[in-house]
Amino acid sequence: MSHQNAAKRNLAAMTDAWSAMTQTLLQSATAANRAAISAMVPPTASNGSETETVPASIPSIDHSNLDWQFDRTVDDPAHISVGDIVTFEKVISDDDVRAFAHVSGDTNRLHLDEEFAADTRFGERIAHGTLVSGLISAALARLPGLTIYLSQDLEFSGPVGIGDRVSARVEIVENLGNDQYRLETVIRNEDEDATVINGEAVVLIDDLPEE
Repeated sequence: MSHQNAAKRNLAAMTDAWSAMTQTLLQSATAANRAAISAMVPPTASNGSETETVPASIPSIDHSNLDWQFDRTVDDPAHISVGDIVTFEKVISDDDVRAFAHVSGDTNRLHLDEEFAADTRFGERIAHGTLVSGLISAALARLPGLTIYLSQDLEFSGPVGIGDRVSARVEIVENLGNDQYRLETVIRNEDEDATVINGEAVVLIDDLPEE
């Protein structure tokens, strides 16, 4: 009987040890996952006033919003050539429009007042054209190196509503020498499947400062 009791005690001890080890491993894995997620997605403020962001993968960019999307065909400034493309995409939110109105001083009621905008040719509030065209700048900033705007020509052909998803596409069409490039710039309203802005830009691409 004593042997049986000892065997039971040993089995119980082994079971407890196994359970403790399993729990430790589970807690470690959970902590690691939380740490990884926290590194990628800093917590949002409790009042919801801040937007979740992730560290940028480009040295010249501070951070990226979780909703933003971008892609590019070249990662090294030394390899930039005609045909290289960068795209950037985001939703134009009501917060974007109201913040832009405040910062720019463009408080046109077409962008801010639902009742007023309902009686215009658009039938609803629309985003500022300059706010929408700013996505071109966002795409240019994601070229490798440090991009400096020299000029931009734009033609507006359609509105962007509040909450529409918009994409910017910039393509290098000419190497002007001295690290300057001419680009075709296009903005599309993805929700309407329509081009809303066409244009051309000239940029200078400098080396990044040494850290």
